[in-house]
Amino acid sequence: MSGGGSEGAPERDGLRAALGGLTTRGRSFLAAGVAAAVCSYLLGQADLLRVGLLLAALPLVCVLVLHRTRYRVAGTRTLAPARVPATTESRVRLRMENISRLPTGVLMLQDRVPYVLGPRPRFILDRVEAGGRREVSYRVRSDLRGRYPLGPLELRLSDPFGMCELTRSFAASDTLTVVPRVEPLPAVRQMGEAAGCGDGRQHSPALAGEDDVIPRGYRHGDDLRRVHWRSTARHGELMVRREEQPQKARCTVLLDTRETAHPGAGPDSAFEWAVAGAASTAVHLLERGFSVRLLTDTGSSVPRPDGAGSFAGGTDSADAAGLLLDTLAVVEHSAERGLSAAYDVLRGGNEGLLVGFFGDLDEEQAAVAGRMRQRSGAAVAFVLDGDAWTQGPGGIRFSDGQVPVAERLRLLRQAGWTALPVLPGDTLAALWRAAADRTGAPEPVAGGRS
Repeated sequence: MSGGGSEGAPERDGLRAALGGLTTRGRSFLAAGVAAAVCSYLLGQADLLRVGLLLAALPLVCVLVLHRTRYRVAGTRTLAPARVPATTESRVRLRMENISRLPTGVLMLQDRVPYVLGPRPRFILDRVEAGGRREVSYRVRSDLRGRYPLGPLELRLSDPFGMCELTRSFAASDTLTVVPRVEPLPAVRQMGEAAGCGDGRQHSPALAGEDDVIPRGYRHGDDLRRVHWRSTARHGELMVRREEQPQKARCTVLLDTRETAHPGAGPDSAFEWAVAGAASTAVHLLERGFSVRLLTDTGSSVPRPDGAGSFAGGTDSADAAGLLLDTLAVVEHSAERGLSAAYDVLRGGNEGLLVGFFGDLDEEQAAVAGRMRQRSGAAVAFVLDGDAWTQGPGGIRFSDGQVPVAERLRLLRQAGWTALPVLPGDTLAALWRAAADRTGAPEPVAGGRS
C-alpha cells in the first residue's frame, strides 16, 4: 500500500499480527471450538469433536487467507485549502486506487485527525475492482489556531465472515495550518504613514540598494541633464546620476506574548485577540505598501534581524502575509518577565510606525515600552485590560492585580504613544479608526498610500 506516493509500512510479525486481528466473533468461534473438543474428549462423543474442529478451523482459515492476501492499494490525500483561518472549514479528499490485478473485498478507511478538528472520519468502501478508484471526502474545522497533522491513513481489511480484521497504515501525512482570523481594517491615514520613517520620508536610489550611490554609466535615452561630470572625468565615459524615489514606509508590529500579561486561555481569550489583532494589522499594512516586521517580547523577529529586515508590501504582499500568518499560527505564551529583549531589537534604529499589542504592564514594563517610542516615528498601542477579560460570574476577577489599565494608558501616553484600551467585545476596526482620529489625521483615504 502507499500513501501520498509513499509505500506503506509493512506489518511486523506477519502471522502473529494477523492472529492478533481476530475479532470478537473470531475469538468466540475459536473458544467454542476448543470447548467442544474438550467436551468430546471427556464425554467420548466423536461427532462433537468434528463440530469443535470446524468451529476452531473457520477463524484460523480466515486469518491465513487474509494474511496471504496481497492487495496493492495506493492512497492520496488532498487538502483544499491547506491554510485556513480559525473557525473556517477545510475539505480533505481521500483517493484510493487498487493497483493490483485482484479485486479487493470490503475495506474500511480511517484517517487520523487531532480531536480539535472533529471526530475521526471513517468510510466503508465496497469491492474495488482491479485498477478501480474510489474517492471520499470530509471536512475539518478548528476554533484554535495551530498546525495540525492529518494522517497517517489507515486501511482496515476484513474477511467475508467478519472473523479477522487487519489494519495497515500508509506512510504519508499532511499538515493543516489554522491561522488567526484577519479582520479587514478601514483605510485611514495612520501616524507615520505620511512621514514614511518618522522624521520625514527618506529617499533611496531607484536602481540600487541604499548603500549603492555611485553614478551609473550612460544609457541610450538618458536625460543629459543628469550627467555627473565629475564621475565622467574620472571614468573617461559619460556617467549619470541615479534617480531617487521615496523609500517604503516601515512598520514594526510588536506582540506581547508574556504569559503573565495575558491571563486566561481559549479562542475568546485576551491573548487570542492580541494575536488576531497583530495578524490583521500586519496584513493591512502590507496591502498598503508598508514594509512590515513582526516582533515579540522574546526578541524574536520575522524576518530575523540578520535577514531581509522586513517584508516588503506591494506585489509580494500576499506571500509575505502568508509567512507572517504561518508564524502567528503557532505563537504561544512566553515565559519572559519583561519587554527588554524586544527593546534591545528596537533600539538599533528608527522603526517608522510601531504598533504594539500589550497585556498587563507594571510600572517598570510601561517605562520600557515608553523608551520604545523613542525609536519609532509614531507609535500606536492597544492595551488589553486583563481585569475585564478575566472577570468571572458575579464580578469576580482573577488577574494578578497589575497596574490598572487607566494608569497604563497614562504612562504610555506620556511617553508619546497613542494608547487605547481593549475590552471584551471590541473590534480592531473600530479601535483602528479611533487611533487615527486621536492623531488628528485627515479624512480616510481610499486604499494605497498618499
